[in-house]
Amino acid sequence: MLAINNLTKAFGERILWSGITASFPNGAVIGLVGPSGAGKSTLLNCMGLLEKPTSGSIRFGDVCLTAASVRQRRALRRETLGYVFQNYALVEEATVEANLAIAAPHHGHGREDKKLISSALEAVGLEGQQRTAISTLSGGEQQRVAVARLLVYSPRLVLADEPTGALDSDNARIVLDHLESMASRGATVVIATHDPSARQRCDELLDLTHKDKD
Repeated sequence: MLAINNLTKAFGERILWSGITASFPNGAVIGLVGPSGAGKSTLLNCMGLLEKPTSGSIRFGDVCLTAASVRQRRALRRETLGYVFQNYALVEEATVEANLAIAAPHHGHGREDKKLISSALEAVGLEGQQRTAISTLSGGEQQRVAVARLLVYSPRLVLADEPTGALDSDNARIVLDHLESMASRGATVVIATHDPSARQRCDELLDLTHKDKD
């Protein structure tokens, strides 16, 4: 379960949101919605250990994410958390295989890792593209590589920041299909989005529109 308790984020005297409390079951697709500037990405970053809230807590299962030690944070990023960013967060100078190998159990070495990478690429419609340079791929293809990276190590908490924001409808559908599939296998998927098609895939919505307080 993902549980948020009385969470507040402030930048100086400006309170972005305050008193957020919510809980979501494993296997759910959760949409963070609200206008630009409502703090969707900031909340997602707090869940992903990329930012700290001003107060309150976030728990995932038995772990308090907001109180995790440096060592625990490293382990959580490596073993539990998965990210999909709007800018893809891939190493453009490297190949598709090298980008996926980062997430593989043995960093791409050995038969099992090769099989995992091949299967993940096939799942997102990029079979045979292991040797292709990331820089030569379209935006939609790069986002599909980012999703394939998740498939390689199957994180339990998937955090997706506007994953369809720069994609055409076909690539957006592929990405959303896979995020939904991960949830069906037990992962908790959190999507920050403006996209109506992404909202329709969500089991629950957390609307940040009225979460700001002076």
